Amino acid sequence: MKFVTDPSIPSKIEKMKQRVRWRESAIVQRKIDQTRLVLEDGQDDRSEFSFLVLGDSGTGAHRGYDPQRRIAEMMAEQREDCRFVLHTGDVVYLVGSSEYYPQNFVLPYREFLVDGDRAEKIRYDQMRFNLPFLPVLGNHDYYDLPILFGALAQSFYPVRRLLRSRIDFDIGWHGSYQGGAYAKAFIDCLSDLRSGQTLAQHLDQHYTAQWGSDRCLSYQPKLFTRLPNRYYRFRVGGIDFFALDSNTFNAPAPLPDTPAGQAYREVLEQRRKEVNAEQQMIVERLSGFRADLPHDSELIDDQRTKLEQLEEVERDIDQQLETRTPPLVDDEQLKWLEQGLIESWNTDDVRGRVLFFHHPPYVTEATKWHQAQTLAVRQRMRQVFENVAKSIAERAANRSIVDLILNGHAHCLEHLKTESNGLADAGINCIVCGGSGYSLRRQRIEGTMLNETLVVDGKVKNLNVAQSHLYVGRTGQGLEKRRPYSFLRIDVQEGNPPRFVVRPFVAERYRKQWESYPLQPFTI
Repeated sequence: MKFVTDPSIPSKIEKMKQRVRWRESAIVQRKIDQTRLVLEDGQDDRSEFSFLVLGDSGTGAHRGYDPQRRIAEMMAEQREDCRFVLHTGDVVYLVGSSEYYPQNFVLPYREFLVDGDRAEKIRYDQMRFNLPFLPVLGNHDYYDLPILFGALAQSFYPVRRLLRSRIDFDIGWHGSYQGGAYAKAFIDCLSDLRSGQTLAQHLDQHYTAQWGSDRCLSYQPKLFTRLPNRYYRFRVGGIDFFALDSNTFNAPAPLPDTPAGQAYREVLEQRRKEVNAEQQMIVERLSGFRADLPHDSELIDDQRTKLEQLEEVERDIDQQLETRTPPLVDDEQLKWLEQGLIESWNTDDVRGRVLFFHHPPYVTEATKWHQAQTLAVRQRMRQVFENVAKSIAERAANRSIVDLILNGHAHCLEHLKTESNGLADAGINCIVCGGSGYSLRRQRIEGTMLNETLVVDGKVKNLNVAQSHLYVGRTGQGLEKRRPYSFLRIDVQEGNPPRFVVRPFVAERYRKQWESYPLQPFTI
């Protein structure tokens, strides 16, 4: 009962390389690094600065109320004091389609766009930001529709009514075209240069910033606000920011060909049958609800959220069952990150490092904490950190490899810190900021401490790997249900190592009313 399809990792990598004309001769000859950008915003590069963070926001209105717009209005109040905005992915639901960029991105964030007072006239592929807006790709930004699904959803009114009026998914005629809509919205697609403009002319106009001995893209608010690639880095106030595409290194390893592996496979197959049965029951139940009735409207929202959760569970199960050989992993990107972190540690002017990407390696949200892709991302990031640690051991002293990791994907706000357990990813502050507009999720009932079974020094050990210190997500039932949507303002303070003052802001929906308020700031 799949509503969407996910392109293969090789397809994602190859399509994005084609769009940016990866390392073509004109680019190489000019010594242009296609993974870096410089913010040329006219501001002094002070060691103290602030930025905003949001994620998993790109949805339409939720039956008469629009949490994404509410969050955007609160963010706009902080705009003047901040240098840029980070988005942790899932910019547009449900399948990253260009059809939904106008209503699910352009209109909600109009205060951040040039000519935003005439947002209805802004084309999604011609947006210019008055404050740097720096996103990463989420899984929904890559999704597509099955070949005939869009046509069926549009052509047959009963199906269309079920999907739009009852389940309220944002589904149109087509999907993202393997991330194509996101690329046209945010990335400098050199493959789409205007007629008569040569690649050389474009490079000499927009890739003029200097980073060491290389040239790179000049990001100029209000004028040219494109990203150089699907993963990239930039530096502000002595802090290196690394933006990653976690969609290409989140595939799980195949199940072991052992009796234990076969037994687990049978468990997964049984669970998939149960998930499919639950999905069918929800669809049948939804057919009896009426969206114009207040009580039914609440139930529809709950069932829609449950259906989406089951879709994710089914996809995660399928990934594990269908992976027969070691999956292709985006080694090129992971090696780029490893080398970039080593270079960052060996640069005297750099005092801190921040990573942001979609899939969290650590989270206690009920549907994500134990997923195979969560563990896959954790293991691959840990391997990168281990490699970096070997190279910079003397410089790092007692510091963590990175100061802060920002993620989305889990629909909540959560602060975790990895435990001091001797692993390369120990002592890292991780913040999940994925509750900025789409359906919110609950925290797991298993507790706030994450454990992991690992082989350490030849011995199997069960280690505490991360502790949750703050969780903001859906709570309560029925009329007492609370939906606290959120975003962050982070103030970077001077010093080496730097301190980050995290300021969470919440717009809570409770009993059909809104209440907006800040949470207590915390320093990491």
